Amino acid sequence: MAGKILVAYFSASGRTRRAAEEIAWGVGGELYEITPLHPYTDADLDWNDKNSRSTVEMNDDTCRPAIAGALPDIARYDTIFIGFPVWWYVEPRIVDTFVESCDFTGKVLIPFATSGGSGISGAEKRLKSLCLKADLRAGKLVNSGAAAWARKALKG
Repeated sequence: MAGKILVAYFSASGRTRRAAEEIAWGVGGELYEITPLHPYTDADLDWNDKNSRSTVEMNDDTCRPAIAGALPDIARYDTIFIGFPVWWYVEPRIVDTFVESCDFTGKVLIPFATSGGSGISGAEKRLKSLCLKADLRAGKLVNSGAAAWARKALKG
């Protein structure tokens, strides 16, 4: 049994938000949006600009953008789905801020991502190194069919 479920996500364009909402609906989970203290503008997200905020952040492995508002009480949940768009083959640095700020000891952690072409394997590898005490399950790109996949993922 999955117990109480949290669906935490970061969405830059709204695409990951829609997937997170579908997953939360499909598994009866609560939503938490990972919101940056300083919202990203279109210029910030221009990956073709070597000086854009997203490019600068992704080129700095130690960058941890601040999160606005309070973090969820992870202790209340047994399973956490964590969603994000794939940037430079991995999760955005603000997702790293989130996972490093929470204690996932003994929790089931299931990543999901949206992407126009990159896979999720690079993010899974990084999350595994950041969440050593979590039961990290296989993730998936969920550009469609998010609820059905999430229900299957809960079964292990």
